[in-house]
This record gives sequence, structure tokens and C-alpha cells, in this order.
Amino acid sequence: KLFQHAFALSPKHADILNHYGEFLEDTKKDVVKADQLYTLALTNYPEHRGALMNRQRTASIVENLDREMLRKIDEKRDALSSIPEQNSALRRAKKEAYFQHIYHTVAIEGNTMTLQQTRSILETRIAVSGKSIDEHNEILGLDAAMKYINST
Repeated sequence: KLFQHAFALSPKHADILNHYGEFLEDTKKDVVKADQLYTLALTNYPEHRGALMNRQRTASIVENLDREMLRKIDEKRDALSSIPEQNSALRRAKKEAYFQHIYHTVAIEGNTMTLQQTRSILETRIAVSGKSIDEHNEILGLDAAMKYINST
């Protein structure tokens, strides 16, 4: 908590960033966050010796972690791509992802509809009582825009 407080008080202080990174690396084993803090320290003070040494040490570790994560993502992408389009589970998953995409997009803009209400509007085109016309139109408008984009 001491490092968090010091960081909150002075988020650009190179010594604080460097020591906080060392703390996270040693106690929490969070090399990625530590590397970010070392980089931030070097952004603010490029000659900081401790941050330079720490960054040189952690850069390759983080790069290997990133490479491994990207390899796993590629494997999952390839596995998903190998599923035939007519597979009913894939169609259901795509449909659910579509509903969630619309729900989260309009929610970011302040729409108060629940996921279930959003799904109901998209499937039935029937209004939900107690909700504004603007909220309904936002959902239907995004649905129309997505269908247009997906068809072109």
C-alpha cells in the first residue's frame, strides 16, 4: 500500500516507479507490471540506472511471455476457424456474441437495457415497457448498422 500511495502522489517519479516495479517483481512475481513501471520510469527519466538495468532484465522475459500468449491465441483462432459454419453450436455462439456486442456497445453510451431486454428487442422487435424510445432506437439502429456492415 505504501508504494501505491507513493505512486498516487507522484506517478512520474522515476525512483518510486523503479522501486514499485522491484517490489511487484519480487513479492507478487508480476514481471509484466514491473516492466511497465520500469518503462514509465525511463520515459520520465531516461538515464535512471536502476530502471535501465531492470528494464534490460525484464524486457526479454516479457517478450517471451507475450510470444507465448500470442501462440496460444493463434492456436485458439485456428481451432475456431476449423469448425464448419453450419455447426449449430458455432451459430449459437455467434448469435450470443452478437447480442452481447450490441448490449455492451449501447451500455457504454448509457443505455439502461439489460442483456435479456436487448435480446428480446432484437428477436421480437417488441418494445420493453418502461424504457425510452431512444433506448429502443439505439439498439435497433446499431442492429441495422451491424447488419449493413456484415453484408458488405
